[in-house]
Amino acid sequence: MTAFPVEDFDPRSLRDSFYDDPYPIYRALQSGDPVHLLPDGSYFLTRYADLNEIYRDTATYNSDKRVEFRPKFGDSPLYEHHTTSLVFNDAPLHTRVRRIIAGALTPRAIAEMAPALEALVDRLIDAMARPTVDLVADFASAIPVEVIGNLLDVPHAERGPLRAWSLAILSALEPAISDGVFARGNAAVAEFVDYLRGLVADRRAHPGDPQHDVLTRLIAGEADGTRLSEAELLHNCIFILNAGHETTTNLIGNGLQLLLEWPGERRRLHDDPTLIKSAIEEFLRFESSNQLGNRRTTRAVSLGGKEIAAGAGLTLCIGAANRDPAQFAEPDRLDLGRNPNRHLAFAAGPHQCVGMNLARLEAQIAVSRFLASFPDYAAAGTPVRGRRARFRGFVSLPVTLGPRVPVTTG
Repeated sequence: MTAFPVEDFDPRSLRDSFYDDPYPIYRALQSGDPVHLLPDGSYFLTRYADLNEIYRDTATYNSDKRVEFRPKFGDSPLYEHHTTSLVFNDAPLHTRVRRIIAGALTPRAIAEMAPALEALVDRLIDAMARPTVDLVADFASAIPVEVIGNLLDVPHAERGPLRAWSLAILSALEPAISDGVFARGNAAVAEFVDYLRGLVADRRAHPGDPQHDVLTRLIAGEADGTRLSEAELLHNCIFILNAGHETTTNLIGNGLQLLLEWPGERRRLHDDPTLIKSAIEEFLRFESSNQLGNRRTTRAVSLGGKEIAAGAGLTLCIGAANRDPAQFAEPDRLDLGRNPNRHLAFAAGPHQCVGMNLARLEAQIAVSRFLASFPDYAAAGTPVRGRRARFRGFVSLPVTLGPRVPVTTG
């Protein structure tokens, strides 16, 4: 392992090599300075035990981002969006929105999505009628956009801009952003909100099935008559797309790339397809789609032997925690049968991802059916990473497919 001076680490000023492989840096921080003081007075945390505790104690560690985001975003559409969405709020807004969304993502509702998901994946595989494809553009990114589009019942002809809007908005969450990223993010929020106003007006006039249409559920509110404000409604629709799109795209892409990098594990999964559920959990642990989270202390606390004042910002490094040797044996080895595997890719506690089981189902169907169809797929060039610290994934994964093997549904 290359020695890394942990005192120099600042997520707002990263070396280019970090984006290729951040894990040696994370390990150096974990072993040498697990509660690392950053130049701006906030802290960067890398231990599993610390993150697990913080996620579960919402009274001490707050998710409200108004203090953190005001200097970064000012009075802008990005500020309004990111301080109104589910993920960056605690009770009562978080509780109200989460309960409404969860009502459409029950285990039964998710199970009922499986046949349509299999059909979607098979259509994408059928469309790969050429020797070389891009697993991100042609496959991984198309799946969650369709799934979330269906949940919100966005007309198919109107789904074209959704991925670009999502990428622009989420790119602005990086620790440091350029003026161009800021401008594109604000434009995306404004355009998305304008689009949603029309969609919401139409849905108010023509409600969908509340058992499956999340937008209809959000409009109707809760059984006790509690309803979201117009801004809360619009921005949480954006959140649903962003949360379900980027991380699931990365999960599928990362998983298929890991199978190329670990041929023994790839053969293991191909020979024993029943491993797919534990394989997806290991992809989530090994290359967490979402690498960073944030909290703010509500009172003075002690972490890692350091006294931290009330109001301090904390960056939670999920990617590091999920490779913590204190929690995982041989953490830098991909083990598709790893058990137990209590990773934090979906966080923990009250903020655990409300759509995690839908993401799991999407990834299980996508990876298993692709591998069964193209067991000999191979790299066809250099993969291109997104080069972002918060969301770890690829923008391009060129592969040759090899001969296709017919796969039966079931």
